[in-house]
Amino acid sequence: MNKAGKNGVKYGVSAVLVLLVAVTVAFGFSIPGMSKFEKLKPENGAVTVPVAKVSDGKAHYFRVAEGAKDINFFVVKGSDGVLHTAFDACDVCFKEKKGYVQKGDQMVCTNCNQKFAIARIGAASSGGCNPSYLPAKVDAANVRISLADLKAGARFF
Repeated sequence: MNKAGKNGVKYGVSAVLVLLVAVTVAFGFSIPGMSKFEKLKPENGAVTVPVAKVSDGKAHYFRVAEGAKDINFFVVKGSDGVLHTAFDACDVCFKEKKGYVQKGDQMVCTNCNQKFAIARIGAASSGGCNPSYLPAKVDAANVRISLADLKAGARFF
């Protein structure tokens, strides 16, 4: 390979590395539009998410700043037609700070690969590697989660 070709390869590799660093920094610092989490601000002691925004069967991830901690949770509509809320953490793997991803009608722990049916996420399935239950009040228009309930899960983060 001639000198010009080697320089082109160097610049190409450098450009890819710069892009990877930029993406990593964006996710690490939660630059708006670059994180899977949408930041919410509590009002009147709660956060509110419009039902219409989270009724598509896809997991929607949210973050609430509480002091120096960010508390992460998700809302997802199950095959049972119900909206399920949980912290993006579990009692077992939370120290790894990897949370869950959705695969079809299941939420999967990205640390241990355990799978959980979305329709079973709730108070009755807490403990172990289950998505840690987050109480919510759901009406026709909104999902409302109290700041006190969010703070109760701060230990996961």
